[in-house]
Amino acid sequence: MASGKSFSLLYLIFFVLLIRVLQASHHEWDEASLSVLRASKSSSLAPPEAYRTAYHFQPVKHWMNDPNAPLFYKGYYHLFYQYNPKSAVWGLIMWGHAVSRDLINWVHMAGAAIYPDEWYDVNGAWSGSATLLHKGGTPVILYTGCNNASEQVQAMAVPKNPSDPLLREWKKIPQNPIMLPTGINASSFRDPTTAWLGSDQRWRLLVGSKRDKNKVGMALLYRSKDFVRWVKAKRPLHSARRTGMWECPDLYPVSLYGSHGLDTSTTGPSVLKNSLDDTKVDYYTVGHYLPQLDKYVPDNGSVEGPNGLRYDYGKFYASKTFFDDNKSRRILWGWINESDSVADDLNKGWASLQAIPRVVGLDPLTRRSLVQWPVSELESLREHNVRKDHVLLERESVMKVEGFNSGAAQVDVEVEFELGAGDYAETVVEEELEGMTAQSLCSNNTSWGFGLMVLASDDLKERSTVSFKIFKGRVNGNVHTKVALCVDQSRSTLQLDVDKTSYGGFVSVQPHQRSFSLRVLVDHSIVESFAEGGRTCITSRSYPTVAVNENAHLFVFNYNKSPLVVRRLSAWHMKTAIQVYESQ
Repeated sequence: MASGKSFSLLYLIFFVLLIRVLQASHHEWDEASLSVLRASKSSSLAPPEAYRTAYHFQPVKHWMNDPNAPLFYKGYYHLFYQYNPKSAVWGLIMWGHAVSRDLINWVHMAGAAIYPDEWYDVNGAWSGSATLLHKGGTPVILYTGCNNASEQVQAMAVPKNPSDPLLREWKKIPQNPIMLPTGINASSFRDPTTAWLGSDQRWRLLVGSKRDKNKVGMALLYRSKDFVRWVKAKRPLHSARRTGMWECPDLYPVSLYGSHGLDTSTTGPSVLKNSLDDTKVDYYTVGHYLPQLDKYVPDNGSVEGPNGLRYDYGKFYASKTFFDDNKSRRILWGWINESDSVADDLNKGWASLQAIPRVVGLDPLTRRSLVQWPVSELESLREHNVRKDHVLLERESVMKVEGFNSGAAQVDVEVEFELGAGDYAETVVEEELEGMTAQSLCSNNTSWGFGLMVLASDDLKERSTVSFKIFKGRVNGNVHTKVALCVDQSRSTLQLDVDKTSYGGFVSVQPHQRSFSLRVLVDHSIVESFAEGGRTCITSRSYPTVAVNENAHLFVFNYNKSPLVVRRLSAWHMKTAIQVYESQ
């Protein structure tokens, strides 16, 4: 039987992990709890610096969550973000701010872009968005303030000096708050979107909310003629039952032809994304915004809620897009939380990353879902290419990819698999094929498939596995096949107090397709995977104890009962991105 001290520590670990998985992102830790956690020893066997990333966006220290108000202005990309400057846990939130020429190398501005120092935001300056009042014009930020009564209101900030391309200083307008939760649950009224201009010359934007009865999630619609006085529409732009609170809504148009992005005020086929507070997943539908009715209508067959289409089937939340008129593309940012314990975060001194920004557009294959791909600027960090062509992988085999002089802890890998004439599908019963999610199918079938092992120790006792799995079964007498991208984290670390959830997402493929492509970004403690040109994406966190730095390895494997060919594997070591932190 464990001692009382050991039991208390185990209970603390369990409690912290439970909070990590279930608690809303707006959870504030009291000082007494933090003191206990600081006093407890981190369970990590690797030094904290082993998990700090080389080319992902993160502040120099402390807590970060939602990406806010990304924009391109006077030659610079800007990213604001939710930031607690005092600790590695969520707390009194302000807006951090960084600028970049290329979305990869960043200068982090000193101080706060928006600080919670007014009665209407004294308990936090929460998420919001930026709008350019005309092409190339002055940006305006709308954000949620948590006021002195802990009510959520919307406020506005404008640049002190619009001619400054770095937008160093912002001021709040005297009319704040500009939207109040009249007739709305004041604790569920947040995250204003980028506004769009209608043909009637009135601005429109959305604010996330919910109605407790039937757990209706809502995107409330507001209109304004002058961008200061806003009037709530009688009906939400869109709502859905049994989805709960909609955080960080995002509405934007997509092109039916080509991968170029569109300005937010363009009408036509659109995407509505919502971040579900209850389940902490971002889901979206493709449909049409009807300007004459101020209504969004999802395409027929769209699934609302956590079982619908997702940007990312792993850790990816509170996402935000913006139209980059510099390169005519729409770019997606997403917040990646930690999977270790709060005690580990306090020991590291930091928590959370932003995913590599992705170009997002309509999938030309389905026209009903999206594809995402890392911005091309990331390729500027590639060096020391390792390439393997036309390699036969026998059945149930693993091959180490040699050639990384400093280990494979920060690499970019692209691989193409070619299947032979054999059978590569796992047979499942009809109820599993039709009724189970990809995540469940992946979790129940971990001993087969083909793909990559990353952040792996030489003996494979630690490894994160990214693979394709093919499932087949009879449905109504006919044979159906589904392909899934799976990420197995069960052996990602020897640590015990880490969330090792496995993930899965179905991949849209052509009938009888025999070749499959995969790209994986590995950066010390984060793995971003993109299947079939970005049709399905999964982001995961990994905290290996042995497979760190030069002891991290890359393997390619085939756990099927038939051989296959690695048509091409190309991997690059990634240089460390430049991140300059101005004196705070």
